[in-house]
Amino acid sequence: MNEIKCTNCGKIFQVDESGLADIVKQVRDREFAGELANREAAWKTNKENEIALLREKAKNHYESEFAKLKNELTQKDAVLVGEMARKDAVITELNEKIKTAKLEEQLSLKETLSQVEKERDHFKNVLDSKDTEKNLSEKLLKEKYETELKAKDEQIAYYKDFKAKQSTKLVGESLEKHCEYEFNRLRAIGFQNAYFEKDNDAKTGSKGDYIYRENDENGNEIISIMFEMKNEEDNSQTKKYNTDFLDKLNKNRMEKNCEYAVLVSLLEQGEELYNNGIVDVSHKHPKMYVIRPQFFIPVITFLRNAALNAQKYKAELAVIKNQNIDITRFEEKLLKFKEASAKNYSDSANRYNDAIKSIDKAIENLQKTKDALTLSKEHLGYANDKAEELTIRRLTHGNPTMTEMFAELREKSEGNAD
Repeated sequence: MNEIKCTNCGKIFQVDESGLADIVKQVRDREFAGELANREAAWKTNKENEIALLREKAKNHYESEFAKLKNELTQKDAVLVGEMARKDAVITELNEKIKTAKLEEQLSLKETLSQVEKERDHFKNVLDSKDTEKNLSEKLLKEKYETELKAKDEQIAYYKDFKAKQSTKLVGESLEKHCEYEFNRLRAIGFQNAYFEKDNDAKTGSKGDYIYRENDENGNEIISIMFEMKNEEDNSQTKKYNTDFLDKLNKNRMEKNCEYAVLVSLLEQGEELYNNGIVDVSHKHPKMYVIRPQFFIPVITFLRNAALNAQKYKAELAVIKNQNIDITRFEEKLLKFKEASAKNYSDSANRYNDAIKSIDKAIENLQKTKDALTLSKEHLGYANDKAEELTIRRLTHGNPTMTEMFAELREKSEGNAD
């Protein structure tokens, strides 16, 4: 039973568990109903506030939109008024144009004609400029070719005059002298170690005109060239060609052990192939060239520079070759050392094996000696043990004479001790 005190009268009631539960339920239901009423009132108040706020926002929004629309309508009215005014002005302007249509048409035609004339003048000026540029280019090109032609004519005239002053015998010699002079003029500057002399050795039955050789500071040959100079008079009955002399030049090159061959020629004056520079004819003979006299020094310089570059590679190859020779010699020495070492090893191995066998044999003999000594030791041990066990009693056992003698000796010894 549970006791409950009344808050009004102070009386105490006795209630059981079920009664108490009913009372608690009544109190709880009453509190819940009150809470529910409070929350409902609060919800209604919030909803009314939210509805009032939404109404206010809607009112403000519609008022703003109405103001915008009103403003737009005002602007459109102003635009329409302006448009009407512009149209009125256009109508007035059109009326004025209609009145002066003929005058305007005439003015338009004049302007069009003036524009066409301007364009015509422009194109005419462009064409004139193009013609002027073309004429200028043609003039410059013509002057260039005239200058080159004049230079060639002067060169031909020079050689004609050069040859006309010579006799038939001295024509070739004069070309040789020209080349010799050009070389000697530059010898002190760039060819200090070079040899350039006439080929006077005819032991093989043939000889060239000049031989050029150059050595380095160690006396090693850098380059060698066999030169042949060919010229002829304009009134010569037999026309000669450069190719007529290539076989003989190549033969002289090989017989005199020269690396290159060069034909300095004034033959075939009208042939552009020979007039434009150094001509390589190595398709006919190896390392052979045909030149005009003005390319005499350039061809030496060209071949000499190529040879100097090749000399560097030759020197590098020589170093590599010497290195290879040193490596070969080292390998040979190493092989000999290996062979000698192998022989020494074989001899030492044989001696070692003999020594091992001798040692094994000595060890075997020592083992036998050891076994014998061990056996002797055992025998000596046995003898020692027997000697330890040997007494006078045992020695005199069964021998009355010796027993008596030892007894006497013992008595004397005892008497002397007293």
